[in-house]
Amino acid sequence: MNNKPRRSSLQDVADMVGTSKMTISRYLRSPELVAAPTAQRIADAMQALGYIPNRVPSMLANSRSRAIGVLLPSMSNQVFSAVANGIAQVASSAGYHALYGHYGYDAAQEERQIEQLLSFHVDGLVLSESNHTERTRQMLARAAIPVVEIMDLPADPIDLAVGLDHAAAARAMVEMMLGRGRRQIVYLAARMDTRTGQREAGYRAALAAQGLTPHMVQTSAASCFTLGGELMRQALQENPQLDGVFCTNDDIAAGAMLTAQALGKHIPRDISIAGVNHLDIGLALTPQLASIITPRFDIGRIACERLIARINGETLIERSVDLGFELFLGGSL
Repeated sequence: MNNKPRRSSLQDVADMVGTSKMTISRYLRSPELVAAPTAQRIADAMQALGYIPNRVPSMLANSRSRAIGVLLPSMSNQVFSAVANGIAQVASSAGYHALYGHYGYDAAQEERQIEQLLSFHVDGLVLSESNHTERTRQMLARAAIPVVEIMDLPADPIDLAVGLDHAAAARAMVEMMLGRGRRQIVYLAARMDTRTGQREAGYRAALAAQGLTPHMVQTSAASCFTLGGELMRQALQENPQLDGVFCTNDDIAAGAMLTAQALGKHIPRDISIAGVNHLDIGLALTPQLASIITPRFDIGRIACERLIARINGETLIERSVDLGFELFLGGSL
């Protein structure tokens, strides 16, 4: 005998209510077309049976899946959890389901994830990267669905873009450090993804404007507090005279600050330190970490709003939306 649990069917709901499958289907499509007492009995039966509607037939019969695909480079990174929350708020209220994929900052993995999401007939995509493989671009062109690239602002977006100018943000923070008399500023970089490179460009531009020589300490390893400490030690070995450290994110900056303090350096008297993203860890440090405030929740929210608008056939004049940034100076400059 097969005792494997069976998923409740449309017929099970109809049998419990005492009506036809056609009535149940009508309720699932348009509840307002079913008499209120019957609709309530159907809802009660579905809850009692744990019935989960099969959306595949309606997806095949209609041009809409009511689902959007979202690709994030990291599921554990606090930066992207805020983005996901912004997307979820809009998608849920608009009656859309968000299907998430993780690509680990790898273009080939992004390509595979996009292929999989497209196989679910998603109505649109939110991508956290602006550098894509040629096959990814070909698939997106053939799919002919709205796409929003988020976080940075590509010069020629696939469709739409929502983010900020990371080079300008980095330049503004480094200029703030220079304005406080720092002249030996080192850039600590990890992961070496697109946005890390953009921040490097801003760092270099700020130093070049003052006729100063840039000094980078970088690694392709993933960011973490421990890595920030390792990069700080390397920076001090390579440039014992450094008086400022600009970090590609707050994980690196927090680790750098703690290590500098453990080595007897006073922050900010001896070394100014700044990061990017204004995460909670920076507020828990003493002194509080200077950082670039990036509007991550709003990036997710506005990206999803614009994506759904495009899905619904609206014409959006602006392809790119720059949400800007703010500087939090804390006490580490």
